[in-house]
Amino acid sequence: MIFDLELNNVGKVYDNGTPAVIDFNLSVAKGEFIAFLGPSGCGKTTTLRMIAGFESISSGDMLIRGERMNDVPPQRRPTSMIFQNYALFPHMTVHRNVGYGLEVKGMPRAEREAKVDRILATLGLEDIAGRKPDKLSGGQRQRIALARGLVVEPDILLLDEPLGALDANLRKAIQNELKLLQKSLGITFVFVTHAQSEALALSDRIVVMNQGRIEQVSPPHQLYTRPNTPFVAQFIGRNTVLSGEVAGNEGDDVVVTTGIGTLAGRANGALSGKSRVSLVVPAEAIEVHAAGRREALGHARNLVDARIERSEVVGHIAHLTARLEDGRAVALEAHVDKYRPGDFPAGSQVFLSWNPAEATVIPA
Repeated sequence: MIFDLELNNVGKVYDNGTPAVIDFNLSVAKGEFIAFLGPSGCGKTTTLRMIAGFESISSGDMLIRGERMNDVPPQRRPTSMIFQNYALFPHMTVHRNVGYGLEVKGMPRAEREAKVDRILATLGLEDIAGRKPDKLSGGQRQRIALARGLVVEPDILLLDEPLGALDANLRKAIQNELKLLQKSLGITFVFVTHAQSEALALSDRIVVMNQGRIEQVSPPHQLYTRPNTPFVAQFIGRNTVLSGEVAGNEGDDVVVTTGIGTLAGRANGALSGKSRVSLVVPAEAIEVHAAGRREALGHARNLVDARIERSEVVGHIAHLTARLEDGRAVALEAHVDKYRPGDFPAGSQVFLSWNPAEATVIPA
C-alpha cells in the first residue's frame, strides 16, 4: 500500500546536540486527518516543519506517496503549509494573496484566476476578494490562508496551530468548517495543536508526543478511554491515576492493590503477575454516593472513601473536588441533573465508585 505520508525512524538533532524528535514512525493514508498533540517543546511543530521541508531531517526517511523527500526543497514538495499567523501579504488583495502560489509556479493567468475564483467561492470569500487583509476579521483571514493553501491542490495540507489566534466561539465555527471541507476535498491534513478539544473533535487519529517521542497513536475515542502510557493518562482528559500492583484477575478484570484499597479495571497492554501498574479512572466514570448509602452498594469492587472539598455549579455543569484518604484530589464533573446543588456540599463524607470496564490498567 502506498501511503500519502510515511515517516520512518525520523529524527532531528540540533547543531548544539539537543534532540528535538527521536525515532518518529508514522504512516498516513490518503484523506486522513492527523493531529499532532503534546505540550510545548515536545517536537510536534519541528516534525511538521520537517514534513514541509523547512527543517532538515537528521536521520530516517520521509516519503510522500512512496517518493523519498528528505532532500527535496519545500517549493518542490506536494505540500502546502498554513501558519498560526496566516503570513498574508498586507499589500495584496485577497484574490492576489490566494493566487500567489500559483503565480510563483508560473501558471497562466486565465487558469490561475479561474482556480482562485473557485476556491474563494468554496470558502465563501467572493465578496471580499478585492479587499486587503488588514480590513478583515480574524475568521476571514483564517479562511484566506486556508484558500491559499488549498488552491495549489497539495497532496498534504500542513496546519500549524491555525486556529490559535481566534476567540473560542470563532474557533468552534472554523473547526466545523475545516472538518467538513477536509472530508469533501479528500485531502490529507496534518494538524498541529496544543488544544486537546481540537484534536479530539477534528482528527481521525491523534499522535501524542512527549519530549520528542511518540507516546501513542490512536483514534480520539480510543486515546481518551484507553491510554497506553502514564503520560497519556495524565495529559488527555481528566483522569485519576492510582499506582499499585497486580494482585490477580477476576474474569475480564485486573485486580490491583493500591494505597487506598483493592480496586479493578481492564488491562491495556501485557501485564505480568505482581507487576507495578497504574490504574486510570476517567472523571466521567466515577459515581458519587452519600455516606449513608454504603450498605446499599453492597460489596462493590471499586468503592473508596472520600470527602467533598469543593462543590460549585457553572452554567449547567456541576464541578466537585473530592479528597481521597491518601490525600489525592479527584476532579469530577457532570450535568446538574446528576449532581444537584446541595446534594454534596463541601465537607460531606462520600463514597466514590466506578465500573471496572471503564477503568484502564497500564504498565507503570
